[in-house]
Amino acid sequence: MVFKVIKMALEISKALNREIENTLKKYPNKEAALLPLLHLLQKEFGYVKKEVMELAAERLDVPYSKVKGVATFYTMYDKKPVGKYHLQICRNISCSLRGAEDVLNSVKEHLNMEVGDTNEKFTLSTVECLGACGTGPVMQVNDDYYEELTPESVKKILDSLK
Repeated sequence: MVFKVIKMALEISKALNREIENTLKKYPNKEAALLPLLHLLQKEFGYVKKEVMELAAERLDVPYSKVKGVATFYTMYDKKPVGKYHLQICRNISCSLRGAEDVLNSVKEHLNMEVGDTNEKFTLSTVECLGACGTGPVMQVNDDYYEELTPESVKKILDSLK
C-alpha cells in the first residue's frame, strides 16, 4: 500500500514574508533564527500547528523534526488554539512551596475550568517554570507576568480580564 503525503500550504502575506526575511537577516545562520521565527509565526497564525512548523523548517532549511522538537519543548509555543487570555501558572518547586496549588485551585474555581481547558476567553495551563522563582507563585497571562500571587489577588486579576 502506498501512502501519499499531502502538505498543506499556509497563505503568507507579503508583509509576513518581509518580516520573516528581516528576522532571518539578524542571525549569522538561519537555524539560529528558529525561536524568533516561531514567535513571529505563532503571532500570525495563533498557534504553532503542523503547517507552521513545516513552514519554519522550509524557511530555515532544517528538518521538520528539529522544528517540532523545539516547538514542543518550549511551553511558550501553543500547539493548539488558545483563548483570548492564556493563563499559565508555574508549578515548579519554588512556586509550589509558596502556594501555587492554592492559586491554581482559586483560578479553577473562579473560572469553572480545569487545567487544559479552553473557552472563548481563557485557556488554563500549568508550566514547569516561568523563571521568576524568587517572586512566586507566578502566573503568565499572554506576555504579562503576575508575581507573588495569592488566591485573593489572582481573582482580582481574573475579574479585570473578564
